[in-house]
Amino acid sequence: MIPIIAVTGGVASGKSEVTRRFEHRGVPVFDADIAAREAVAPGSPGLAAVIETFGTTMLSADGSLDRRRMRERVFSDPSARSQLEAIIHPRVRERLHAQVLAADRSGAANYALLAIPLLTESGGKAAWPFIDRILVVDTQEALQIARLTARDGIDANLARSMLAAQSGRAARLAIADDVIVNDGDLAGLDDQVETLHRRYSALSGRTPHD
Repeated sequence: MIPIIAVTGGVASGKSEVTRRFEHRGVPVFDADIAAREAVAPGSPGLAAVIETFGTTMLSADGSLDRRRMRERVFSDPSARSQLEAIIHPRVRERLHAQVLAADRSGAANYALLAIPLLTESGGKAAWPFIDRILVVDTQEALQIARLTARDGIDANLARSMLAAQSGRAARLAIADDVIVNDGDLAGLDDQVETLHRRYSALSGRTPHD
């Protein structure tokens, strides 16, 4: 089985920049956010479970999940959030595991990345037993706030609330096997990715793909 590396980090830490650089090196990246959307697609068992738990008011006019309304519900009600996670998280794990198994069978990759923003919140390796290593993309909280306000056009108070809704920086670093510090220029970021690319390829016993 090829090594499976989970990539996580706080909001606006630069996870997408990091995974994009791994993809440019031929590494398959499977995204938990995409898997989560697929898990509650119209007609899916996951959406049926959401409707059974929260009612049809969580549906848009076209029969899809009203994500904004769902976010508002779980943001204000921790028990509702736990209920939603109990529906979605197992389905996301199942989908991502199937994807990495397919990548392994293809023989085209030395290793695979799983982009899991809420890995710390969802239990780390204990909840994802097929993960071999955890890579945390880390940056200063002040820089996360600056990036959020610039990217999303929000004020600093809302940005701080978004950070507070996630696990803290210390909790993420506590589960890390590897860390990329994303507080400098893109060239420095690329150097860190290249170092880890070679390290992860070596875990498979194969030569890194170009």
